[in-house]
Amino acid sequence: MNIETERKKLVTLVGPPNSGKTTLFNALSGKKHKTVNYPGATIEYSISSFLDQFSLDARLMDSPGIISLIPVSPDEKVTIDNLYNHPDFGKPDVVVVTVDSSQFSRHLLLARQIIDSGFKTIVVLTMNDLLKEKNFEIDGRHLSVMLGCDVIKCDPRSGDGIDSLIGLIKTNLEINKEQIHRKNRHSEDDILCIYREIEELEKKVLRDLNENHHEDPHIAKANKELVIAGRGSGIKMPDSLTLKIDSVLLHKFWGIFIFMVIMSLMFTSIFWVASPVMDLVDTAIHSFESFVNNGLGDNWYSDLIAKGIIGGLGVVLVFLPQIVILFFVLGLLEDSGYLARGAMIIDKPLSMLGLNGRSFVPMLSGFACAIPAIMAARTIQNKRERYLTIFIIPLMSCSARLPVYGLLLAFLFPGKYFLSGIILSLIYITGVLISLIVAGIINRYKKTLLNFEDNSSFIMELPVYRVPKISNVFKNTYSNAVQYIQKAGPTIIIFSLILWLLTNFPGKPTVDTSNLPKDDPSVSRLIESERINNSYAAEIGKIMEPVMRPLGLDWRVGVSLIATFAAREVFVSSLALIFKVTESDDNMSQSLINEMKNAKIKDTGQNLFTTATAAGLIVFFMLALQCISTIAITKKETGGWRIPVLQIIIYTGAAYIMTFITVNGLRFLGIN
Repeated sequence: MNIETERKKLVTLVGPPNSGKTTLFNALSGKKHKTVNYPGATIEYSISSFLDQFSLDARLMDSPGIISLIPVSPDEKVTIDNLYNHPDFGKPDVVVVTVDSSQFSRHLLLARQIIDSGFKTIVVLTMNDLLKEKNFEIDGRHLSVMLGCDVIKCDPRSGDGIDSLIGLIKTNLEINKEQIHRKNRHSEDDILCIYREIEELEKKVLRDLNENHHEDPHIAKANKELVIAGRGSGIKMPDSLTLKIDSVLLHKFWGIFIFMVIMSLMFTSIFWVASPVMDLVDTAIHSFESFVNNGLGDNWYSDLIAKGIIGGLGVVLVFLPQIVILFFVLGLLEDSGYLARGAMIIDKPLSMLGLNGRSFVPMLSGFACAIPAIMAARTIQNKRERYLTIFIIPLMSCSARLPVYGLLLAFLFPGKYFLSGIILSLIYITGVLISLIVAGIINRYKKTLLNFEDNSSFIMELPVYRVPKISNVFKNTYSNAVQYIQKAGPTIIIFSLILWLLTNFPGKPTVDTSNLPKDDPSVSRLIESERINNSYAAEIGKIMEPVMRPLGLDWRVGVSLIATFAAREVFVSSLALIFKVTESDDNMSQSLINEMKNAKIKDTGQNLFTTATAAGLIVFFMLALQCISTIAITKKETGGWRIPVLQIIIYTGAAYIMTFITVNGLRFLGIN
């Protein structure tokens, strides 16, 4: 630990989920924070300095939301253990606890535990406007005396109270008082006793702003039916507007339908809205590649920079539009209060497979792309459920598979677009069913395969509906996008360089192309075809041929499968290069299909592509994990190679076996 780390004071923010903690962190830190993992864990926290305008020389830390200091999952245990003594920054000098005033009874439990543990504590009351709408307010001064710590009202969204909070933090940091931090282990009776004390405290600090206030009949009915800690004080906990909206959005019939519509719109935005932007990024990258090639000339280092480095960077950047849109939409849903309700709606069926309601959004996002989908799994607090969700996401048929399916279906059913559409729908449905089966199996053997076992409890607080704070949503979206580039980008680029080496060297052509015009696209494709056919990848493909033969395929398909590790859609262009299809993009697909119909296996003279082998390839692409970007982001999100390696072995092995069964089963039935 360096001297700078020891010298700087540490202010730690804690609070229950949806209490305004992260919004407060953003207000205090601006855009200067960075997100890192706790040492030895994948749970993330944010660390920052305070904004310069506050003139406060201290570190500010934001940890994941917790309900109490009694952990119910491994993730919460890591968070709480690091609160008492962080390996890098030590013990906090001041702990700032956010308490939602409209959920006062439940949220004050954590504040009480923090105070009882011996921390120098500042309680920040948020959501005061919501409480005021119910004609109540909390007497902050009285509460401060009763708790024995500083209490301040603050609205991080508007900035009200921020300057006063900074003053209190400075005052507390200047107090040189030895802190003895105790880990209290409360029994159930102790917790109930604390809640009773909080109930009495609430009666004393809660003020009715309108003694003649008449209770909303909807709220009165809800108060009779709901069991709420602290209801004896008379506070009308449910929000009337929230209850009215929930009567529709959480309806036992319409609720699930509305949820599916909202999720479908989100999926559509990821898939369709991002597509034009992705095309622009892709075009810009290719233009930059051409610019570098033209500037440096026709040589190996020009190709390395253009296709190896810039092309690898393009693989990273092309996913950015999807990631930005996904986290922006998720931010809007979460900030509005709906995301928690969506998770609750879908939780019951998913819990039977070891998942929870928050798993649904990443799974749905996987149909667009596995990269943002795996990142979206961060919203799942339980470690086992998060890892299990990440494990099955590659089984969702992402958009990169569509060109492959399109080519193979066009080969199988030429001109039969309706039938091809039905088969494509069945492919997507089958992928979902397989993912659920795999989730059930993995959940049963979780201790063996995921290397740990823990108890899961799905406790979801339903916040009141609010208008999302767009600036906060933008900040969080920006933060997630930067994390993706910084942490997944280097791995993807390294893999891309390795693939470039395999597909470009030694690259000795068997045809003399020196006298052909290099600016002719057909000649360029012929040169590239010669290079890949005489590369290390081709040699590996030929070594793989004994493995490909039981599937009815040869080394040429093997080379194309190697190329798909850069991106699955590369399978189509790779086949076109290997079969020396030189037509323009408009005619390439049909020309490639014609070449596929005429292709023969050299040793046997049998057709390479048949109904059986094409169907087998569809099955292979449904199951196999071939995307280096997915491997890189899985490694980053799970903090190690165990799960991505398991995915490669299990999915690729299952893909090979099921392809073998499909090809030979269809042959046995005479379909070839």
